[in-house]
Amino acid sequence: MTETSPPPPAAWAHLPFFRDNYPEICAHLAGETRQVLPPASQRFAALALTPPDATRVVILGQDPYPTPGHAHGLAFSAEPDVRPLPRSLGNIYKEMQSDLGACPPDADLRFLARQGVLLLNTALSVPAGAANGHAKLGWQTLTQQVLGALNDRPRAYLLWGKPAQAYAPLITAQDALILCSPHPSPLSAHRGFFGARPFSTVNNWLTARGESAINWTNPGAPS
Repeated sequence: MTETSPPPPAAWAHLPFFRDNYPEICAHLAGETRQVLPPASQRFAALALTPPDATRVVILGQDPYPTPGHAHGLAFSAEPDVRPLPRSLGNIYKEMQSDLGACPPDADLRFLARQGVLLLNTALSVPAGAANGHAKLGWQTLTQQVLGALNDRPRAYLLWGKPAQAYAPLITAQDALILCSPHPSPLSAHRGFFGARPFSTVNNWLTARGESAINWTNPGAPS
């Protein structure tokens, strides 16, 4: 299924990935016979909504939801009309409810991105119905360079699952907050994701630094 490759978001376009690696990925996607998710126009949505200077928190996922109509370019987020919630997101909301006493009304997490939460997947494309189908396509180089670009000052990082935690050595900013826990998927959430209280921990860290807390639960609240 031929597609037009989207340009990189301006604030991240300086990363060498876009010059050295992206053309090869584009060529592969252009020859992909399966439907590629999310739509090309949404592939860099997380980076576009959260430029480096605005990034305060990074949540690292794996790859987009492989169900058509779900993924829209932000890790763990889905279109607002998606029901039932994707299972990992449902578990995130269970932990948020336990931690904060509330959770968002639908699957759309773009309101978090606008507050400086970079919802980054380590692969930015997936064939429909084939989870991890593009895991070895080369997107990880972008993840590495994004994390490198964010080492200019301390930020909070939520690394959920072993694949995300493998990137922890790349986070070198002094005083950065790095929270590791199992992935929120149904296969692993009960092994320590539930009860980890990541959302209040991040907010306590931010406010201790004199920064505003993240509004994790209410998309309609003033930012």
